[in-house]
Amino acid sequence: MSKKTKVKNSQKNRLSAEQKLAHLGKMLTAQIEKKNNPFFEVAIRALSNVTFNKEKSLIELGSEKQKRYFFNVGMAKKFMQTLLVGEACLMLQKEKKTTSLRDLYYIIKHTLGDSDENTVDEQEESDECIEDLEVGLDELRENLNLFASNRGSMVGEITIEDAGDTIDLRRLGTGGWSIPSIVESSLIKFKKVSAKYILMVEKDAIWRRLNEDKYWRQHKCILMHGQGMAPRGVRRLLYRLANELRLPVYILTDNDPWGFYIYSVIKQGSINLAYESMRMAVTHARFLGLSSHDPGKFKLSSNVMIKLNQQDISRAKQILQYPWFQKKKWQEELRVMLKNNVKLELEALSSKGISFIGEDYIPKKIRDKEWLE
Repeated sequence: MSKKTKVKNSQKNRLSAEQKLAHLGKMLTAQIEKKNNPFFEVAIRALSNVTFNKEKSLIELGSEKQKRYFFNVGMAKKFMQTLLVGEACLMLQKEKKTTSLRDLYYIIKHTLGDSDENTVDEQEESDECIEDLEVGLDELRENLNLFASNRGSMVGEITIEDAGDTIDLRRLGTGGWSIPSIVESSLIKFKKVSAKYILMVEKDAIWRRLNEDKYWRQHKCILMHGQGMAPRGVRRLLYRLANELRLPVYILTDNDPWGFYIYSVIKQGSINLAYESMRMAVTHARFLGLSSHDPGKFKLSSNVMIKLNQQDISRAKQILQYPWFQKKKWQEELRVMLKNNVKLELEALSSKGISFIGEDYIPKKIRDKEWLE
């Protein structure tokens, strides 16, 4: 990248989302006034344009781009749809309002003139345009004032400010604070923090057990979950907490290929969202368990183990080939799973006692540094 391009990108990144949207409109208007075929560039979001940066430990989107022209039969509709989404987002910025992805779809949907042609037919079309704008403008969709449904909860040794309201996450009962999809610093601010680390749990049921037992109070931590594969809001908040507060992050998932992948998405980012890895991936996250070695270490009965199905085996073999799983200990972890032909759910630890996971398993793992990275 040339020095001139770096300066240009740096100046662009200092602009607000509203300014970037307005700039896109002005750029296209200038092209039209010069009687040129208006176009904008979109990064190609395909596996062929995704790489793993070993030095940064991040899955990144490559530099390949496509020019999308208005006067092109194959591109005209997508060009129009993207500008409609951009116009709606600019309106949200000016009115200082947010809306859902579904709502945006209906905002831009209408029939063209006297034809039977709609601007958009399915929400997938507007969602793709949102992703184009995210990449093209180098902005999170949350900064474009778009949100998704809440999924995930948090409690622990921290007080936050949510849209001006002060919330003590030490005093939220059994349900915790529902993590929104927009968690940027303009809305969510961190106040009084006494946590020593963050424990990210795959499952709501395990999170509830740990919350009911007040694990977070005894061990001075922040306790989060994302209901399986953590949504963008949860991952973005985890990124902010980990980096702004400089806290260690431990991930607790099932002992199966899907649990391992959930961990890797939090740590390295995902292929689908490679263009947002730098704002979501927590590269210092540690995998706490469950591990394929735990049945022996913790004397778990064979009756809590589940035989791998063909889909599990195929997925494990696929993960074995991923560049970000090439570390010796991860290769061993996956091969032991395949060799034993079994997987375990976190709930299997309850066979040792309903609170065994918080009273024995997690504290021992952290104390003895028995994690994978």
